[in-house]
Amino acid sequence: MAATKRKRRGGFAVQAKKPKRNEIDAEPPAKRHATAEEVKEEERDRIPGPVCKGKWKNKERILIFSSRGINFRTRHLMQDLRMLMPHSKADTKMDRKDKLFVINEVCEMKNCNKCIYFEAKKKQDLYMWLSNSPHGPSAKFLVQNIHTLAELKMTGNCLKGSRPLLSFDPAFDELPHYALLKELLIQIFSTPRYHPKSQPFVDLVFTFTILDNRIWFRNFQIIEEDAALVEIGPRFVLNLIKIFQGSFGGPTLYENPHYQSPNMHRRVIRSITAAKYREKQQVKDVQKLRKKEPKTLLPHDPTADVFVTPAEEKPIEIQWVKPEPKKKKKKKKKK
Repeated sequence: MAATKRKRRGGFAVQAKKPKRNEIDAEPPAKRHATAEEVKEEERDRIPGPVCKGKWKNKERILIFSSRGINFRTRHLMQDLRMLMPHSKADTKMDRKDKLFVINEVCEMKNCNKCIYFEAKKKQDLYMWLSNSPHGPSAKFLVQNIHTLAELKMTGNCLKGSRPLLSFDPAFDELPHYALLKELLIQIFSTPRYHPKSQPFVDLVFTFTILDNRIWFRNFQIIEEDAALVEIGPRFVLNLIKIFQGSFGGPTLYENPHYQSPNMHRRVIRSITAAKYREKQQVKDVQKLRKKEPKTLLPHDPTADVFVTPAEEKPIEIQWVKPEPKKKKKKKKKK
């Protein structure tokens, strides 16, 4: 098709004239080479345009909210996760009297297909639910050792809305329940590509490691100079309780045999301290009884004085003469 010129007020009107072949052949080859070099220099100095975004296909949306009664540390942790996950949504706190099945309706209203729900009990225990709404599966964890972004120990920094790399421990592929959790964590924590609120940069690493039958979460920044890692935060430990087939309920797929509830843990600590106190009281009572008992006198052993040598007796001297009185020295008068 022939190239056409566009008028300012729209519409295609006048066709551009093609250069004649004789004119192209008439140009010397040196001039052609010079023009090619000028074009390369112009392209080199030109400022690159914005990164071309493709189509947003992975429509994963995460709902992050909590129940009433959480403390300030849990609230900061929830805000940190919302900031690190641009594909997340927020909602008001849920009443503790409501049943957990209501969360599926909240997810449907917010147009979310994944959910992270923080449940607080006794104002000291924190539980986290990871769920695939509305069909499941879902997992319940006990959250321990929370450190948030606001703490001064974390010195790293990153671009808000950037996409993270997910690093998993090889132990996730050994057992089936860990493989299920790995797939659930990938779908929740990975930022979808070409998401409208995300940035086209990768400068974060989310690490999930298994140690002491728990999942340890860490967040690191990738430094451009030497590709080293600096921890940003937040950090927390997830102690698995149960995995359910449905969303927030249903048949139990896996139950952790090593899990000990916080109430049982506090009860064991109290029983240990009570046993120590009882032991101290028993020792004191025994000492008092020993003090009240009469002292037993042992009979004299005659063989104990075998090697005892008596001291030499000195003769008694009697003085028959009265001692002379001592002469008193006169004190010289001071002039």
